Amino acid sequence: MAEAAEKLATYDDLLAVPKHLVAEIIQGQLHTSPHPAPRHALASSSLGDELMGPFNKGKDGPGGWWILDEPELHLGAHVLVPDLAGWQRERMPELPEIAWFELAPDWICEVLSPATAHLDRARKMPLYAEFAVPHLWLVDPDLQILEAYELRDEHWTLLEILDGDKAASVAPFDVIEFPLSALWP
Repeated sequence: MAEAAEKLATYDDLLAVPKHLVAEIIQGQLHTSPHPAPRHALASSSLGDELMGPFNKGKDGPGGWWILDEPELHLGAHVLVPDLAGWQRERMPELPEIAWFELAPDWICEVLSPATAHLDRARKMPLYAEFAVPHLWLVDPDLQILEAYELRDEHWTLLEILDGDKAASVAPFDVIEFPLSALWP
């Protein structure tokens, strides 16, 4: 007797997840993870702070971007929640009126934690490539590393690995420089 087909997760399933968890639908499966631990949250908030002024607000930088914390992305059948994402305003002049984004970002940052690193690398990175996100950063606050990738010919190319207290000037935000140590406690 054939096994029953596995039920695909729906948006209603995602909405039923307790508020203390982050919920995503990837390849039809519901994935949950805890909200970020303090070290993870500090890295994400600090990176957002470094980029927000020059790129979102145009202070000491070119402006022209929307930089957001934990936006809900609806990419095809997938619902993804990266730690940070950015859209160039020339591609998305106005923020949507709905609570999610259907336009793939121009840049995504995932802050890795033991609970999310495998999902971020093995499941989400290929989807970001499939939906043609041009730039991806992975930040590991435990190892104090920033990995920067660029999408080339539908594959991720590693541009740079920075660690510790090095100065970061990385595409697509390479017109500014900030101390990587600002992301670590």
